[in-house]
Amino acid sequence: MIRIMTDPGIPTYRRSARTDVRMWLLLAFGLIFFWTGSMLRPEENCSEDGRECAPWLVPIAQGLGALVGLAALANMLANPRRGSFVDPKTGDLVWWKGRIGNAGGDEGRIHPSRIGKVRIVKEDESDDEVHLYDVDGNRLFWFDQEVIPWPYGRWADKLVKAWPHIEIEIVD
Repeated sequence: MIRIMTDPGIPTYRRSARTDVRMWLLLAFGLIFFWTGSMLRPEENCSEDGRECAPWLVPIAQGLGALVGLAALANMLANPRRGSFVDPKTGDLVWWKGRIGNAGGDEGRIHPSRIGKVRIVKEDESDDEVHLYDVDGNRLFWFDQEVIPWPYGRWADKLVKAWPHIEIEIVD
């Protein structure tokens, strides 16, 4: 029997490029490199004794800054969105990535009664990975740490509280 829950305690999660701190940091990084490259004169970028001279580095740094800044700005203008929620009509867990405008982007949907496992892979010095598996052991496409709120373990605990058959696997 499929159970429909209108309030499983799992909050709706929505993010966009314009609200993503990483995009703003990339834009700032790009602007700083571009501005700094504009202020330095390549021919004067040498040490006092003339042994260390690399005037070609200034335009490369400026170009890299322009490229990174423009890429971040373009992403914020396109404003791709990601997130997840539990559909109150069907009870399905719904997630999406890369939605731009009315385009659907990459989407997935599964009823929690068909979820077998949430796997959280702890990384040493980077963001953790999150994977969702159905009861047959198949990994579900487009579901990862981008579509749920941090801390991921707390989100997984709320899911298990509403549907106790779901297993949480934490890999260190």
